[in-house]
Amino acid sequence: MSIAFTFPGQGSQAVGMGKDLADTFPEARAVFQEVDDALDQKLSEIMWNGPEETLTLTANAQPALMAVSMAAIRVMEARGLKLADKVSYVAGHSLGEYSALCAAGMFSLADTARLLRIRGNAMQSAVPVGEGAMAAIIGLEHGDVEAICREASAAGICQIANDNGGGQLVISGSKAAVEKAAALATEKGAKRAIMLPVSAPFHSALMSPAADAMRHALGQVEKRDPVVPVVANVRATPVRDADEIADLLVGQVTGQVRWRETVEWFAANQVTELYEIGAGKVLTGLARRIDKTISGTAINTPADIETALAALLG
Repeated sequence: MSIAFTFPGQGSQAVGMGKDLADTFPEARAVFQEVDDALDQKLSEIMWNGPEETLTLTANAQPALMAVSMAAIRVMEARGLKLADKVSYVAGHSLGEYSALCAAGMFSLADTARLLRIRGNAMQSAVPVGEGAMAAIIGLEHGDVEAICREASAAGICQIANDNGGGQLVISGSKAAVEKAAALATEKGAKRAIMLPVSAPFHSALMSPAADAMRHALGQVEKRDPVVPVVANVRATPVRDADEIADLLVGQVTGQVRWRETVEWFAANQVTELYEIGAGKVLTGLARRIDKTISGTAINTPADIETALAALLG
């Protein structure tokens, strides 16, 4: 019976996130200040006051979401939580994998903020606006969507970007190919096939320039083996070697976020509780749909932290 900490990805951001943590806890304020200093930008002002369209920019949303997660972690640590003693694994959804690795000590907070700024900018600039697209396919199995992507790839790159579980898959690639795949999915019985309002075709082969940028950036920062293993997005199994994890982070830019398999791996390996650390509760909802034997708790307010600490340290 063990616990894993999970960390949210893009889409969980909202104006005001983290403000109650900063108002309540000096450790949280210190995290937001350190991220602001690392980026030479008042990112915390954008997080708390908007405008929303500026926060949602990939280069801002990625370090901002990490900052909220790490603010919660630092508050919990200051009150007695030792990650290696209480948590068996960490995992994060896409950019959340960086939050997980920062929490587990692989990267410093400042380096994580700078890596995510580089990642956000590189992902945004990898493909000219309008050339790529993403779509959510609801109600088909993984194998069916894979087959649809193969058929649609006659029109360009098309692949599964996220397997979120509960019959929800996201596809990514060239605009024409993704539109073709969405139409095919509807023909083949999908409940819904929804084009997503995203600025780039994330987690597709079109992101290879961003993968190259991350390979270079990850080679420049100090890395330590994480104090608990990370269940890596692209492998859905635990990894603990820092250099191997860095390679997997490069692969993650163009590869599939295997979140359904990650939660299934937890369930098969005696993880009974997932704590989602940071903004929103998207991962908690996904876990509930994937495996009902795992309980999920979202930790993003001062009250949530107090409740979690009572359970973890009690």
